[in-house]
Amino acid sequence: MKLALGLEVYNKATLNLPMDAIGTAESCGYHSLWTAEAYGSDALSTLAYLAAKTTTIKLGTAVVQVAARTPASTAMAAMTIDALAGGNRTIIGLGVSGPQIVEGWYGQPWGSPHHWLRDYVAIMRKIFAREEPVSHIGKQLNLPYTGDGSIHEGKALKSILHPVGNIEIWVASGAPLNTALAAEVADGWLPMGYGIDGWKIHGTNLENGFDKRKDSAVPREDFQLFTNLSVEITEDIQAAIDRRKPLTAMYVGGMGSDKNNYHRDSMARRGFPEAAQKIQDCWLSGDKDAAVNAVPDEYIDQSGLIGPVERIRERFTSLVPAGATGLILRTTDTSTIELMAEITESEYGLG
Repeated sequence: MKLALGLEVYNKATLNLPMDAIGTAESCGYHSLWTAEAYGSDALSTLAYLAAKTTTIKLGTAVVQVAARTPASTAMAAMTIDALAGGNRTIIGLGVSGPQIVEGWYGQPWGSPHHWLRDYVAIMRKIFAREEPVSHIGKQLNLPYTGDGSIHEGKALKSILHPVGNIEIWVASGAPLNTALAAEVADGWLPMGYGIDGWKIHGTNLENGFDKRKDSAVPREDFQLFTNLSVEITEDIQAAIDRRKPLTAMYVGGMGSDKNNYHRDSMARRGFPEAAQKIQDCWLSGDKDAAVNAVPDEYIDQSGLIGPVERIRERFTSLVPAGATGLILRTTDTSTIELMAEITESEYGLG
């Protein structure tokens, strides 16, 4: 079982990286660090900084938003970061975000998220391969561009920079179509809301994707599935649960519209449809306190290891979902990072 550290700095007004936690994770043998972005700090700049501050741990994005950059721009950044990091350390996790951010922040049409992701991965694969000048005719993205406003002078090009190692491409999703897409074209999957019954909910979609798996991706047996796990050592379990509710309410209630909200849908798939709808209704009506109060304690407790060390040890294996090859831990506490390395090594072996 692999362990990773998720860095929750993208949703803060100021950027402060937990360097002690990062150093502890690397020294304990953690597999990777993961950055993210919404509409504040970006994921790739932070990753480049971490390339200079670490030596062996892999560096991933969970996620970079496809609307923020062209596939070529993301591929260029990934190759640059991996070169600076020494090679074979970079993982690019891709996600579509939601229409509020795509159209409201990036000024891009929502279009078809499925085809956007499919085209995006295909173009990045071609850029990394450097077999020939890159051209692509897709349902959402084309290279060279020949659409509205084009003067039809675009030229297929091949990257000047040679990748110094293998750069993995993972896909983040929660909806069935893009979950199957991850299994078809990606090297790993970053599931949205993959709880203890995650394989029961998503297994069929993953198998459908594996049946169509592309040769450009890693072999199926090397496919990775990393799920989030919040961890906090505390004697006051209820207070810890309550601290997690505002962020959950923001995602379920505010990161989407009443028609398109993957976070709401993910909570519903995990067995909390009424709570998910109430959270969104309250949030969109402006009653954020009611949205926070509508988050079920059970939902939070199922999503993390919270409590005294004894409770964390007792519950650990029961919260590792079937199919998971790695856990992205959400903590900045160095003693917790060390404890989880110890427990994981004891139960599964630390990969």
